Amino acid sequence: MRQEIEQAVQSAVDAIVGADIVYVELTRPDEQFGDYATNAALQLAGTLHRKPREVAEDIATKVHETLGDRVAEVSVAGPGFINITLSDSELVTAMSVPPEQGWAGKTIVTEYSDPNPFKVLHAGHLYTSIVGDSISNLLERSGGMVHRVNFGGDVGLHVAKTMWAIMRELGGEHPAKLSDVPEHGRSEWMAAAYVAGTNAYEDDAAAKTEIIELNKRVYRLFADDDHESAFAQVYWTCRQWSYDYFNAFYDRIGTPFEKYYPESECAPIGLKTVQEQLAKGVYQKSDGAVVFDGEKYGLHTRVFVNSQGLPTYETKDVGLIMRKWDDYHYDRSVVITGSDIVEYMKVVMKSIEQYAPELVKRQTHLTHGNVKLQGGVKMSSRKGNFLRAVDVLDAAVAANKAATGRDDEQVILGAVKYSFLKQRLGADIIFLPEESVSLEGNSGPYLQYAHARARSILAKSKAKSQNVETLEPAERRLVRKIAEYPEVVRKATAELLPHYICTYLYELAQVFNSFYEHNRVVGDPREAARVQLIARYAGVLKDGLGLLGIAAPDHM
Repeated sequence: MRQEIEQAVQSAVDAIVGADIVYVELTRPDEQFGDYATNAALQLAGTLHRKPREVAEDIATKVHETLGDRVAEVSVAGPGFINITLSDSELVTAMSVPPEQGWAGKTIVTEYSDPNPFKVLHAGHLYTSIVGDSISNLLERSGGMVHRVNFGGDVGLHVAKTMWAIMRELGGEHPAKLSDVPEHGRSEWMAAAYVAGTNAYEDDAAAKTEIIELNKRVYRLFADDDHESAFAQVYWTCRQWSYDYFNAFYDRIGTPFEKYYPESECAPIGLKTVQEQLAKGVYQKSDGAVVFDGEKYGLHTRVFVNSQGLPTYETKDVGLIMRKWDDYHYDRSVVITGSDIVEYMKVVMKSIEQYAPELVKRQTHLTHGNVKLQGGVKMSSRKGNFLRAVDVLDAAVAANKAATGRDDEQVILGAVKYSFLKQRLGADIIFLPEESVSLEGNSGPYLQYAHARARSILAKSKAKSQNVETLEPAERRLVRKIAEYPEVVRKATAELLPHYICTYLYELAQVFNSFYEHNRVVGDPREAARVQLIARYAGVLKDGLGLLGIAAPDHM
């Protein structure tokens, strides 16, 4: 209905002006002023050399003529604001309109989480997994064919550091000794090895030299397709442990991935591309390395191939983009990362723009802040004092047990996901476990309970749902809020910002609570009509929570 009203106002404006010079956009005013409003007359008045209120009256008359009895009133307020109030029947109809399919027929690749094998998942991986899944859900709801993918470094210096420490733990290249590592502690064992290897690299010159040589050996495993040597067996076993650990965690939080892109698969493609473009002058030689001169584009220069001939992260990202394009021929690629690589990504994309500008146009890079402990403690997997992904879940479990005595996984996940998603993407997150699990206030469990409460009311009613023709004021307020849902989904999808859904669902639950506090349902003469409204309210709550990746239980 919103689009039809916008069209009616636009047609009225065009008729008055004689040309399409003002773009009409509706806003949602306070309920006392109507359901929609526009300031189109204020924009036009100067051009027409007329008083804004006179122009508004002309527009209002034409809009009312166009929409007829679908609107209860089209009025002019103040200096020239036009307020539009829908009829009750039209508002009830709008309550059931599904979100629009703006991405129908489009292929979208969403890439997020991106953990590195041989390292443990930290809270930032949990955050981007939750955000990326919700954005993917929004794009799917809008009709898009979404492919969720994940990129991680199974080669590189961090792998060499971990392998160096692992072989010291094993007493050499002894893959059989890996069976002594407990299955449930493999990820933590490798994380500890990474910290030990990093400390050795920074503090011991001899160890640093050994780690640099190990880095080359890891790359040779792929060049030689070596799966048989003792060193290779240690590497491949530990690499698989990492992917098993990732999969188990993603299954737990309900954020599955269609495909992993290991750096080892992307590096050769990126290296080939960079070497081809080096010959064409896009990249340049510098002290034995290959660089991209970002200074001439207002950026900075970065190394794409180091002096030892190994591809850097930059070249691996080049290969990743080429791989994703070859696999999906996407209409849009959405990449979600931490905000610390914004400038890095600008240089990588500017280099690719020189030879594949269409791919750059199809790319959207979203960034998020850090997940911090209360008090602002900064994480560092390099030092080993970071907040792990599982630590966040464990903190929520402990807080929920303290508050309710229960250990409900869907409530825990709802609490954590909502506490991340309710904040606008981009800012740092300070996770507060007690606040996240609260059944009062703006939390996931509060909304889950709101849904369970609505389902309980419906279960108690014996009335058959009945179409509503006229609405009482409290009913109208609830229906009006429900009818906003498609617009909120459209906005959240267009801007790729799930927090709009969170804000709306919280407001919706508050409107319903106010309605239910003052209006009986079961046993009321309007029970059948109100059952229809509550059923629709519960449906919207469940759908919105689903977009956030949160379960909507019928009982709590």
